[in-house]
Amino acid sequence: AVLAEVGARADVALVTGGLGPTEDDLTSAAAARAAGVPLDMNDAVLDAIQVYFKRRNIPMPASNRRQALLPRGADILGNPVGTAPGFSMVIGRCRFCFMPGVPFEMERMFRDQVQPILWKMLGPDHPVHETRTLTTFGLTESATGERLQGLSAAFPGVRLGLRANFPEIQVKLYGTGDDPAALSLLLDAAAAWAATQLGNKVFSMDGASMAEVVGRLLRQRKATLALAESCTGGLIASRLTDVPGSSEYFLLSAVTYANEAKSAVLGVPADTISRSGAVSIETAKAMAKGVRRVAGATYGLSVSGIAGPGGGSPEKPVGTVCIGLAGPAEATGHEFRLRFASRGMNKSMFAMKALDTLRRELMRGE
Repeated sequence: AVLAEVGARADVALVTGGLGPTEDDLTSAAAARAAGVPLDMNDAVLDAIQVYFKRRNIPMPASNRRQALLPRGADILGNPVGTAPGFSMVIGRCRFCFMPGVPFEMERMFRDQVQPILWKMLGPDHPVHETRTLTTFGLTESATGERLQGLSAAFPGVRLGLRANFPEIQVKLYGTGDDPAALSLLLDAAAAWAATQLGNKVFSMDGASMAEVVGRLLRQRKATLALAESCTGGLIASRLTDVPGSSEYFLLSAVTYANEAKSAVLGVPADTISRSGAVSIETAKAMAKGVRRVAGATYGLSVSGIAGPGGGSPEKPVGTVCIGLAGPAEATGHEFRLRFASRGMNKSMFAMKALDTLRRELMRGE
């Protein structure tokens, strides 16, 4: 019913998901019913699915044959990175493009096969659309918006959008025009203006993650890094090693969760922990210095905090995190109160704050 309703009012509809092999994958059947056509077994699609499993030396489950049952007359959108084929067809007055729900499969299919369909439908005289993205950390969405008041007045034709992607805020600048070169210059100028308004809260203007940005800075300085993680449990190391080539600068991560491990592995004096506590600037600095020494790294970065939901106190509530950074010249420590709704959110914020602390240090003097 929804497909038929959309088909009566829209020119184009993009649909994702429901193309898998299980009983609840009903997209193909729904599309066929909405178009008033039967489902047919597509031999070419079935062959492609069988080849997919054969190349991986995995027996093909019988249920995967369901993925080759497609609405009669549909144009097939091949899936080189998965088993679910996409397809395109007209329902009512609308061109529908059905894609898998798995993000990397959908993105590949959209880029390679659906986008050309849309450009062809628009014709040669379609307007140009461009986007710039600034990724920020350290401001709320509302505070980010307040700093960017006046952008539309200063740059007519540029539309501002904000997207919260915890713990980041993405600033999107959208432009439409007939002259690609002029539009690109306009968006570049608007992005530069926005970056000035947001200052060092902007860490990327090309879509790079915080871990990628930190990796670039370490590589540029021919510097290396070692981590001592407590409350984040290896999360910072995971993010750093998600970046290809991180072995050039990332040496070691020690998840010293217990106080005894902080002393035995990193050499943190037991009296420092007993006097100041595991979550303290003094302990965080000692952890950073210790892991830098153990690994022989240019920088040692440490985190120790209270992620919750329990474990806090009036003096050190849940959300308290101490970050230590030891470099060639000195060791510094910082304490932050960053309480969020869940343990996972707190850990994510702690990791981001630690990486941002290192980023700011690496950018000093630029």
